[in-house]
Amino acid sequence: MDRSDVPTVVVLGSVNMDLVTTTEIRPTPGETVLGSGFATVSGGKGANQAIAAARSGARVRFLGAIGDDAFGATLRSTLTDAGVDTTLLRVFDGPSGVATIVVDATGENSIIVVPGANGRVRDLTAEELAAIAEADLLLCQLEIPIETVTAAARHARASGTIVALNPSPVQPLPAELWAAVDLAIVNSLEYEQYSTELAHLAHVVRTLGGDGAVYYGADETELPVAALAVEVVDTTGAGDAFTGALVATWIRGPAFAVNWANTAGAVATTILGASSSIPDHTQITARLPTD
Repeated sequence: MDRSDVPTVVVLGSVNMDLVTTTEIRPTPGETVLGSGFATVSGGKGANQAIAAARSGARVRFLGAIGDDAFGATLRSTLTDAGVDTTLLRVFDGPSGVATIVVDATGENSIIVVPGANGRVRDLTAEELAAIAEADLLLCQLEIPIETVTAAARHARASGTIVALNPSPVQPLPAELWAAVDLAIVNSLEYEQYSTELAHLAHVVRTLGGDGAVYYGADETELPVAALAVEVVDTTGAGDAFTGALVATWIRGPAFAVNWANTAGAVATTILGASSSIPDHTQITARLPTD
């Protein structure tokens, strides 16, 4: 990618330590099963998407918070090692965010998130507002307080910064947030839950898991992208890999960006973990369909 085509992306969102257990079958309520493995992996939707965008070649700044616990230092280093600018990352007294993840033999997962420091990002500093205004694109999710996401999106829209939203996890959202969104990246559940709001957006990208993805434009453009055939190990973080890769290449147009993101998401499913599975520019290029 030519450096003149590289956008500056600000990601406002969560950063968690993922506690990942692998097992043959995920337990039902009241059931105990034996696991086959355990790992701690840096994650959180915001951090994962920031790392994915950086690995796809974008200049990325991360806005969010960690705790002053042992997990916090690891979470910061994971971001910086991936090339993400963490100079504005906040540190609060207390625990960092944590996600407990169970992955079964099919690669499907169940996740419980405890927000920790993420839940305390309830305002935006002057430095954070300036970073948003200076960026080409702002990317947000819903694992930090909604009022903060809304304030960031409104400021970005007023500053001429493109606003991308991954509305996950699903929850009621204010109309003023939707009014500031230029691009939404959703899975099939989110597509159904937010169908009314999405109908008014200029750009919507819907992920379809093993069936690929599709782009919908305001001019009734519909662009399907077929799935890439891979051997699935773990689907955790695949959507985040897709989203980060998409915004990193968005300025190259929806057709290229969705194809690139679809490839990134597929490759991510072949490796265990969230941030650890996110492919870089070289890995994506090697698997990118050309026809």
